[in-house]
Amino acid sequence: MFSRRIQALSPSMTIAVSTLARELKAQGKDILSFSAGEPDFDTPERIKEAAIEAIRQGRTKYTSVAGIPELLDAIQEKFRRENGLHYEREHLLVSNGAKQSLFNLTQTLIDEGDEVIIPAPYWVTYPELVKYAGGKPIIIDTDDRSGFKISPAQLEAAITPRTKMLILTSPSNPTGSVYSREELEALGEVLKGTAIKVVSDEMYEKLVFDGTEFTATASVSEDLYQRTVTVNGLSKSVAMTGWRMGYLATPDAELVKKMISLQSQSTSNVNTPTQYASIPPLLGEVDEEIETMRQAFEARMHEAVTLFNEIEGISVLKPQGAFYLFVNIKDISNDSMQFSQELLKRYGVAVVPGIGFGSEGYFRFSYAADIVTIREGIRRIEKFVQELRS
Repeated sequence: MFSRRIQALSPSMTIAVSTLARELKAQGKDILSFSAGEPDFDTPERIKEAAIEAIRQGRTKYTSVAGIPELLDAIQEKFRRENGLHYEREHLLVSNGAKQSLFNLTQTLIDEGDEVIIPAPYWVTYPELVKYAGGKPIIIDTDDRSGFKISPAQLEAAITPRTKMLILTSPSNPTGSVYSREELEALGEVLKGTAIKVVSDEMYEKLVFDGTEFTATASVSEDLYQRTVTVNGLSKSVAMTGWRMGYLATPDAELVKKMISLQSQSTSNVNTPTQYASIPPLLGEVDEEIETMRQAFEARMHEAVTLFNEIEGISVLKPQGAFYLFVNIKDISNDSMQFSQELLKRYGVAVVPGIGFGSEGYFRFSYAADIVTIREGIRRIEKFVQELRS
């Protein structure tokens, strides 16, 4: 009775773990959750005030599907100021979070049997959206030794006549890896002469650490600019997860038109007060608050990495961005699902098994929590690992 499309779709493992952790906590159990993919900071006041002002001024009606002109102009300015990129309004589309941006894109470009190259570990949603569109995810495995980044040789070997798209994430969820300009240039050389689109998910671009320089994929070369669809939003770096504001940019105006057509038949515009509230952060008016959050994440990251690497039997590569650690447990378990379930059941610590991100032998630990909670969570994980080793 159900469509083949919906039966092929798997639920989000990150959401499932977070939901279970909340349910157990509501039952009065002592649960520490490190599974959520959202900052533990509040949305900056300037953004709240912009939303309240919009409501008071009666800005609560339908808008154009792509977004209000003022918001599109702010996105243009953001790309110009921060990434050195130029887009016209017709190159932009505002959607209900980056998930809808990616949904619109895959539904618009992918046909039955088309192949989409996805490096693993990957964000859990990528392969599911490809499968829902009828496409075939082609997974390229990476690990600690490569810094969780694909090489030009791996990319070249994965390309076939059916390849339609490559999805890159930098900084990465779940590993925190960041592609350098040189690494992006090398990947771009492999793509020259093909019609392959690059989807560059840059949601965590402002959350980079230890002097790491973020490079927008589309800024690397004219060829990459023309083939890249940049997906971004305000959820992670500006602590606006529940506001549901994502956007994409591509110089392919015809592609944007098709996605607008799809969105017009599904959700129409993003809620109007959120659109007005999104203008200040795009124009740089909350940069101080963003920097405060970034510094807090950086400090937590350093301590968490040190504590994890002191635990015998597990290890973690220091991330360059985002707010996750991808912890290697291969020496003690090659069943990350069982490991995570037992950890939650016996020690009340919720993490996400690596298998959900396409990489067995790891778990994802979000340090979007206060440092006291992080220390206690890692202490409990250490006790669990010691039990397994004994």
